[in-house]
Amino acid sequence: MSDGVLIPLLLTLKIAGWATLLALVTGVAAGYALARGRLAGRETLDAVLTLPMVLPPTVLGYYLLVLVGRKGVLGRWLDETFGITLIFTWQGAAIAAAIVAFPLVFKAARAAFEAVDGNLEKAARSLGYSELKVFLRVTMPLAWPGVLAGAMLAFARAMGEFGATLMVAGSLPGRTQTLSIAIYEAVAAGEDETAHFLVLVSSLICIIVLVASSKLLRTGHMRLRTV
Repeated sequence: MSDGVLIPLLLTLKIAGWATLLALVTGVAAGYALARGRLAGRETLDAVLTLPMVLPPTVLGYYLLVLVGRKGVLGRWLDETFGITLIFTWQGAAIAAAIVAFPLVFKAARAAFEAVDGNLEKAARSLGYSELKVFLRVTMPLAWPGVLAGAMLAFARAMGEFGATLMVAGSLPGRTQTLSIAIYEAVAAGEDETAHFLVLVSSLICIIVLVASSKLLRTGHMRLRTV
């Protein structure tokens, strides 16, 4: 496998991994808050948090440039305070991919938490369990297949992210050039053999992730029915 294939692949896996971790932490927190909390305007908030799933990636990329660009509110503060620049870095690409993948974790986590029988949580509280213990000992063990399935879908989505990543991180070979961007540039350059191989690798990884995610969802439904 040549460096022109291996480097974008490894970089994509790295970015998708970090993006999935970010999406998992924030998505689980948001999903649990909306599933169990009594928040005003929950469905409106749900719609806002789901927006990255339906907005054009270039729109998300523009928002990110406004936020974390060198002249953006957060970007300028990070640069002046810590000397951190996210534009044209793999970290910026990971943040962009995480935002795009976030709704997949959020929706899966909310559905998984809502499917957990609240009476089991009440029984745990009656035994003196704190809210953290209830979450760790009761809620999460029952909901984890759905949450993990959402995380796997988010990983696949992060791997395929193109528009927002390109706007925020650009296409710097070895630094920010992900698999999807490498495919686009290989096609544009007429390098059909490289493009075919990259497409095959990307497709195989996504198929494996989707099959595993489907099995996890079935496992989760079976666990909840037997409780």
